[in-house]
Amino acid sequence: MGHVLINNLQKEFVERRRASRNSDNHSRFRATVPVLDNINLEFHEGEMVCILGPSGCGKTTLLRIIAGFDTPTSGNVLIDRKQVAGPGSDNIFVFQHSGLLPWMTVWQNVELGMRRMEDIKIKQEKIQEYIDMVELEGFEHLYPYQLSGGMKRRAELARALAVNPDMLIMDEPFSGLDFLTHMKMREEVVNMHQFFGKTTLVVTHDIDDALIMGDRIVIMSGRPSSVKLDRKLDFPHPRNFEKEPGLSELRDEIFFMLGVSYAV
Repeated sequence: MGHVLINNLQKEFVERRRASRNSDNHSRFRATVPVLDNINLEFHEGEMVCILGPSGCGKTTLLRIIAGFDTPTSGNVLIDRKQVAGPGSDNIFVFQHSGLLPWMTVWQNVELGMRRMEDIKIKQEKIQEYIDMVELEGFEHLYPYQLSGGMKRRAELARALAVNPDMLIMDEPFSGLDFLTHMKMREEVVNMHQFFGKTTLVVTHDIDDALIMGDRIVIMSGRPSSVKLDRKLDFPHPRNFEKEPGLSELRDEIFFMLGVSYAV
């Protein structure tokens, strides 16, 4: 499960403003701000798709519409042939900023994803399994404020996986992490995707992350955003720019496409 079809998707935001103070007319008026312009995409079951684009181009808005947290102005999104009409437990959204509940421990946050499981023994075994999987053993009873940024991210990932969703949707999952933690988290996400085979959508600003992780890469233009590139990546994992000339060439092409004439 997790086949996604995006048809003629358009999104405009309504901006409310007041007329100028120098004007005799102080009534409100409405202006529309176009964000997404006729987006047509298809993501296949089990794919990891990385979405790149300039800041403010609507990448997060696209994810929110797919997840059912926002509605399009026109067009639609189908997941497994059913139109998205709102959030569902089959699709888990990992937000850009920590979504852990601060009054709950790591264990309790992960347990949220398994609250419907009735067998207590199996539930406890599964919770520990997911905590061990993200290397948080020994930190089960700490609260989010006691964790580092990377540990919070791993706890969020454990909670998302505990739900056993058909699709995992991640918005800038490595933002704010130091370099080494970033690399470690990226490796964990790739390994977990290969192990679980969940359809995974990731918004990122990092070109290297997209090329290292993705089965497919989508590049969006500036606002109003359209699809500039939709390409399948056939390079095997683990990926290395030095050992894969084609991957390195694609990296340079994407830098240029996003307005950078050379990679530094």
